[in-house]
Amino acid sequence: MSMGIHRLWKDHLMRSMAPSPGAKLIDVAGGTGDIAQRFLSYQDGNGDAASSVHMVDINPEMLGEGEKRFGGSQWLRDGRIDFTVGNAENLEFIEDASFDFYTIAFGIRNCTHPEKVVREAYRVLKPGGRFMCLEFSRVENPVLAAVYDLHSFYVIPKLGELIANDRASYEYLVESIRRFPAQNEFAQIIRDAGFTTIGKGYENLTFGTVAIHSGYKF
Repeated sequence: MSMGIHRLWKDHLMRSMAPSPGAKLIDVAGGTGDIAQRFLSYQDGNGDAASSVHMVDINPEMLGEGEKRFGGSQWLRDGRIDFTVGNAENLEFIEDASFDFYTIAFGIRNCTHPEKVVREAYRVLKPGGRFMCLEFSRVENPVLAAVYDLHSFYVIPKLGELIANDRASYEYLVESIRRFPAQNEFAQIIRDAGFTTIGKGYENLTFGTVAIHSGYKF
């Protein structure tokens, strides 16, 4: 659906995070490990060999793909990454105030109660920690929004049918994006959980096709 631009969005997320040396990240809905790998590579590139990632995903098969990705890596041998099957709405296996950063990329819209996810993020972050969410969002320009809706509701499902023989999954993708709160509404959910946001609390990318939401635990 993103035509490969999702890689640029994730790269921008990491640059926006700009983690400090020795940072501990929890990456929820971590799936195949895209964010975790970027985080560790970013830290290595800045001479930091102490930062670590805890990947969490509710889907064992998806998490297994992430484990395969890091299998045999120096990061795994050094104990800088580990994996847990778990529900973003209830991270009962994580102690309070354990992490410096919390990321969830293209996963929170699939959660039944996004507000519970954000409250759990607040709980597991240390004071001064940062919540960051990369998610499909709403195109705010009316003209561009009309074009985007046409592409989303008609072109994407048809491509899914022709290329992957799976129209239903692509229809669900589009519908899940539409059900997710608009940028300002989700920013308020983040504030309601206790986070402090800077400015409006989010940055639109690609005209609002996606947004990076951010909140600090002060």
